[in-house]
Amino acid sequence: MTPDTTHATALTPAGNDAGVLAGVRIDAASSVPPYEQLRLQILDAVNEGRLAIGTRLPPVRALAGHLGLAVNTVAKAYRELEQAQVVTTRSRAGTVVAAGGDTGRGRVAEAAAAYAAAVRANGVSDDDAVSLLRAALQ
Repeated sequence: MTPDTTHATALTPAGNDAGVLAGVRIDAASSVPPYEQLRLQILDAVNEGRLAIGTRLPPVRALAGHLGLAVNTVAKAYRELEQAQVVTTRSRAGTVVAAGGDTGRGRVAEAAAAYAAAVRANGVSDDDAVSLLRAALQ
């Protein structure tokens, strides 16, 4: 299938996946590739709590059909989300939102580790580091 190039498309899933990704839109006129648009929208839905842990996503073929995208486009978005531990794919259960899907918290944890390393490398005391962090949060 090829994407509709005249306007944005919206998902209206059928069956037991109804409504899970109802707000997904792919803008064929966008410079952002369709797989990336899909990936970002699913990621946002997870981070905002609109897709809870354990939520089953539509099968790749079904989602591709509803959005007018190639199956490989949707599969690529799902693969990248799986690599980022946002979703997990189980053979019979399909693709579901993973417990590791809290990527915002994960990014903050990574930034905290990098900050701690910078604190150590520059000989800053723990108390001073915490004070600097508190000031930055103000």
